[in-house]
Amino acid sequence: MNISKHNKEMRIAVLPGDGIGPEIMEQALKVTRAVCEKFGHNVVFKEGIVGAGAIDAVGDPYPAETHELCMQADAVLFGAIGHPKYDNDPNAKVRPEQGLLRMRKQLGLYGNIRPVMTFPSLIHKSPLRKELIEGADFVCIRELTGGMYFGRPQGRSEDGNTAYDTCVYTREEIERILHLAYKFAGQRRKKVTVVDKANVIATSRLWRQIAQELAPQYPDIETDYLFVDNAAMRIIQYPKSFDVLVTENLFGDILTDEASVITGSLGMLPSASIGIHTSLFEPIHGSYPQAAGKNIANPIAMILSAALMFEYGFNLLEEGAVIRNAVNASLEAGIVTEDIAEGGKAYKTNEVGDWITNFIKSQD
Repeated sequence: MNISKHNKEMRIAVLPGDGIGPEIMEQALKVTRAVCEKFGHNVVFKEGIVGAGAIDAVGDPYPAETHELCMQADAVLFGAIGHPKYDNDPNAKVRPEQGLLRMRKQLGLYGNIRPVMTFPSLIHKSPLRKELIEGADFVCIRELTGGMYFGRPQGRSEDGNTAYDTCVYTREEIERILHLAYKFAGQRRKKVTVVDKANVIATSRLWRQIAQELAPQYPDIETDYLFVDNAAMRIIQYPKSFDVLVTENLFGDILTDEASVITGSLGMLPSASIGIHTSLFEPIHGSYPQAAGKNIANPIAMILSAALMFEYGFNLLEEGAVIRNAVNASLEAGIVTEDIAEGGKAYKTNEVGDWITNFIKSQD
């Protein structure tokens, strides 16, 4: 191990958030410290508030102080946002999720990267047959700052009986995310699938037009096009047919959640949000408030998000691989939380984090 060539200074903003966020974040930080110690990196963590906890503290789900903390950081580790007291209150003026949308917009987090992979020791937990998913390995790239979630006008009529949303995309937004998809495909199996609804929706027709214009710039990469309804079927029928799938915000939100089920557990998958100012790394699962404080939540998606941070945030592939190897070792050894324990002993959140951390420390 050549430590000198790797040595880095890392400033990481830590946003544990709501629900199980603080518990799983603690495990990811233990693992990150162990990796930095092994490779000789200097890491500084600074914590900020976000989500329901931030609303309770200062009335804002993404306070200015938290934004400044993220802007000064080299990368952001983020836990989860959401609390049931806001979910069932249609009159709530401020919601935790508004903080997440604002964070994405203000940090310029334009591309959400969700790897979808199977874990050999957990294939039997997938709802799909083994032969369909064994070896499935693809990446969903979702545009994150445009589309219906941010389009204006948006609202309801005076009598409350009509609601409207606006889906807006610009050429710049579409080109930026497509170039990112081609970059990833070039490092993988050289296939991009553009998902849209160009037979019905005007913004989708712009997506397809621009994709067709850009594709010749990447002659070594195969480009194909799927309508979103067809893509939803093919993810279930032929998940191994995908390499890099790229799509707009709303479609991406739905398809990535669908794809995550392939692995058999939401608690297993990380994600990266690539940004203009900095990049953010988070598990794809929610805040799971029912488990908060019980030390039973699966920390693996958060730990693997730290692996993505090393790989995509700092271009430190060896460090990311060390974390992945440790996670796979914990799965093979049955050191898992109750959601995937299957009759064997269920370990606590912190026990899984400690085991993975100690495994990393013990390896030469």
